[in-house]
Amino acid sequence: MNLIIKPAETFRGDFSMRNSDAAILRFPFPFPEDNYMYAVNMEPHVRGGPTAAYDAVFDLDEHYLGDMQDRALVLIDDPLRCQVLPHMMDAQWDTLELLMESLAQDFSNHFSLTKNGDNWRWVNRPMKIDDTFTFGRADTLPYPPFEYITRQVQGDFTIQDQRDDNLFMDGGMVTSQADWSLNFDLGMAFHEWHGPVPVAHEIGVFDRALKYLLRLQYGKPVRRLNWTLTVNPRLDTSPENYPLWGPDKATVTAQNVGAKMCLRVELQTLTRLPRSNAILFGIRGYLIRLEELVRVKKWGARLHRAIRDLHPEIAEYKGMPRYRQMIVEYLAPFDDGAVLNAGTAPEQSSL
Repeated sequence: MNLIIKPAETFRGDFSMRNSDAAILRFPFPFPEDNYMYAVNMEPHVRGGPTAAYDAVFDLDEHYLGDMQDRALVLIDDPLRCQVLPHMMDAQWDTLELLMESLAQDFSNHFSLTKNGDNWRWVNRPMKIDDTFTFGRADTLPYPPFEYITRQVQGDFTIQDQRDDNLFMDGGMVTSQADWSLNFDLGMAFHEWHGPVPVAHEIGVFDRALKYLLRLQYGKPVRRLNWTLTVNPRLDTSPENYPLWGPDKATVTAQNVGAKMCLRVELQTLTRLPRSNAILFGIRGYLIRLEELVRVKKWGARLHRAIRDLHPEIAEYKGMPRYRQMIVEYLAPFDDGAVLNAGTAPEQSSL
């Protein structure tokens, strides 16, 4: 598929990141109904969906270079944002192969993979990478295999090892997370790393999700959406860097809420890996300013209703108590009260 990549934008400092009309229309809007409550909400991860964000196995978009530049900056400051436990080496190579093959197939104008037995050549044209290496020999790469490839793919990734009827987060590349820490969660079991999420435990969401994932089959990946709100289009909202982004919350006003407040959506994919039997959890994050989102009529109206009627505990967890009312008041003029069709498709082809 044709991928047009912008020159690198910033997700910090002057926040030059902006969504083009095409990027707005391909955004994975997360609300199929007017109200929101936690659910397992998994579906088969096949090509195709309500927007173009679903067309590739691992989606890339116009912000690719800026996103990868931001990841590199995070890793310079904090190398522990990428960690993999020693027993997960097979999963590292599984991940490298899956991501390389997927990108070379879906974005062949930008990536290519050539295999000659165990001798492989990987070309990433946007990042000007052209490397040959021996598959299975980590010393032939400039980084360990998991880190090498996840430095080149948008979104965070964790690796879940399956044992004792549970899943354990035993590796990850996490530089653009919504206020959680890989360094803290590394090695934790499924319910432990989901511990801070309110309401969902009481209604059994995570019990059902774990049972489902333990039965995940190779060749049948699944996906789901998650969302939160972020001030400014900032990728790195980690606990480690809270002093850098926490003060942003005090800068939101009724006058600038449309420009500063972003809906942050994660297109999460879960894929069984062949050699290790681990599960690769892809967390592909997207950011859109409210003033961009409301250009899609259906989305502006639905977001107004979802935020207005949100359970108070979920609203707090999603990061909006300070400015929830400002958001509702900003969105209200874009909601005429008309009945909206179910589903998340934008239902318009231009802006």
